[in-house]
Amino acid sequence: MGDDEYLYDDYPTGEGAADEEAVVNCPYCGEVVVIALDPGGGGEQHYVEDCPVCCRPWQVSLHYDEEGRAEIALGTEE
Repeated sequence: MGDDEYLYDDYPTGEGAADEEAVVNCPYCGEVVVIALDPGGGGEQHYVEDCPVCCRPWQVSLHYDEEGRAEIALGTEE
């Protein structure tokens, strides 16, 4: 069995699936944007993503609860 077959074991796709996108406000320019989420990356994730409007980097902290709902906090690198 390949690694991809285990990708969504914790948060399966379909009914009751984990969030795969979120609406956030850029901490720099304040623009409202939609970001893609990867439930297969685990229940706790930390990564850098650039704002699609002002191109400044965010520190993204993502936590999935037991129902697969994403809780997101954005920080700045300054």
